[in-house]
Amino acid sequence: MKRTPSRQPPKIGTIRIVGGLWRGRKLPVVDAEGLRPTPDRVKETLFNWLQFELADARVADLFAGSGGLGLEALSRGAAHADFIETSAPAVTQLHTNLTSLGARGEVHAQGAEAYLKGRQPRSIDIIFIDPPFAKGWLERIIPMLDEGNLMAINGWVYVECSKRDAFTAWPANWRLHREKKVGQVMSRLFQVGE
Repeated sequence: MKRTPSRQPPKIGTIRIVGGLWRGRKLPVVDAEGLRPTPDRVKETLFNWLQFELADARVADLFAGSGGLGLEALSRGAAHADFIETSAPAVTQLHTNLTSLGARGEVHAQGAEAYLKGRQPRSIDIIFIDPPFAKGWLERIIPMLDEGNLMAINGWVYVECSKRDAFTAWPANWRLHREKKVGQVMSRLFQVGE
């Protein structure tokens, strides 16, 4: 008799909201392939950099995964966050977490490129870009943001990538505001000019 393998539910981990309204709240996240939640230490640094920019901001969390960056932004006063993710288990968990927090966000079960193609110019105040490493995502996403003028003037772009990532074609009107290396990860925060 042939046995069919049983489908195992995805493993569940947790992320923690570091500051703001839901400070200290732990939320479940699925343990999906390639999912790399931003460590608390890095989140704390990033949101210290952005602390005066979050009030009423329109935020997009590309490659959202656990949604840790978008949820942190909402906890600290962002008006709305879009979570863009293709993994079905991660999308389901994001919906559950937004509902449990009563958060003002929307989950888009689509790829980053499709999401950006549907945006209006100047419609994003803060965007978090934390793609899977070594997959060429920055080469595809950064030009779309720039050519589509999707970022609000004086908006913010956070990019998390591997220290080995050789991407350097940042748009001329993006001014590097802060940069930090933690282990093998490079974090950069840009401000978008005219």
